[in-house]
Amino acid sequence: MRSVLVVNAGSSSIKLAVFSAGSEPLLTASASRIGPETQLTVAGQSAAISAANHQQALSALLKALSAQGFSPDGFAVAGHRVVHGGPDLIAPCRLTPATIAAIEACAPLAPLHNPHNLAAIRALAALAPALPQTASFDTAFHASNPAEATRFALPDEPATQGLRRYGFHGISYASLCEALPRQTGKPLPQRLLAYHLGNGASACAILQGRSIATSMGYSPLDGLTMGTRPGSIDPQAVLTLVERIGLEQTRILLNHRAGLAGLSGGSSDMQELLARSDEPARFAVAHFIHWAIRHGGGLIAAMGGVDAVAFTGGIGEHAGSVRQRIMAGLAFTLAPAHVVPAAEERQIARDALALVQP
Repeated sequence: MRSVLVVNAGSSSIKLAVFSAGSEPLLTASASRIGPETQLTVAGQSAAISAANHQQALSALLKALSAQGFSPDGFAVAGHRVVHGGPDLIAPCRLTPATIAAIEACAPLAPLHNPHNLAAIRALAALAPALPQTASFDTAFHASNPAEATRFALPDEPATQGLRRYGFHGISYASLCEALPRQTGKPLPQRLLAYHLGNGASACAILQGRSIATSMGYSPLDGLTMGTRPGSIDPQAVLTLVERIGLEQTRILLNHRAGLAGLSGGSSDMQELLARSDEPARFAVAHFIHWAIRHGGGLIAAMGGVDAVAFTGGIGEHAGSVRQRIMAGLAFTLAPAHVVPAAEERQIARDALALVQP
């Protein structure tokens, strides 16, 4: 079987992983801090290069992969992580001019993500035009949410068009649903409360393998307390911030200066906060746990109960004391807890292969 290239592009970085039939990547590579001092890392070895944009960074990465025996013409397909698919792109898809245009139309819904996902898609198309490309969407897993879970209580007017709950981290939740039965040797629990806890954090009610409610909404700002994002906040508080500091500064505050960083005095690193003994750090951790429990309780109610809880993501996997305190808050459920290693890239590879194999 030919290998699969998985591409995850951010604002100033590109991460690549090469997969074959096995579950672990054959090779990983990344370009971070794209610019005059781009850090290129391939198979654990790093070097500084100059890359003015995503296309130059991706070109350098592909040359480095070729030197490792993985040339672009040897891949069966390249699969991309795309954050927002909007209301129409609700399943992994082959990338065509039409689907690329649809992803671009969703850019206003995820301005920090979709434009960079598109930059990598277009760069790879220019560098390897014969290579089929696919996209997996973080919003797609939640397309099964009922309308009462996705619609805001707003009138149907031109100004409100497109304003609805989408949910995110869907690739992670899809991967968790595939991995948990293999890990336990049992079927997926009928009523599963799943937490993706990292710098971005969310929770999801998974009933019979399908998302029926999730904590994130129109954007990745909603729901749980996060590394630099506030989670749930009264809309009037946002309006007041706009009045006080203006729209752009409010946008910066909510995306980059809130959450754990805002509560602790600057740090969004959970391991660092757990190691500190000062009151701001203690409170930031307690806030994170409180809102994880509160949102989890609501999602349990949406399912009519819970059979198991699963944690994934950097904090979910590695911060045992955080998991224990969340489970203590959910002790009334008597549900067992599982830790499932995050495997979003493997899920994207699986999606991509399914789209190109006959």
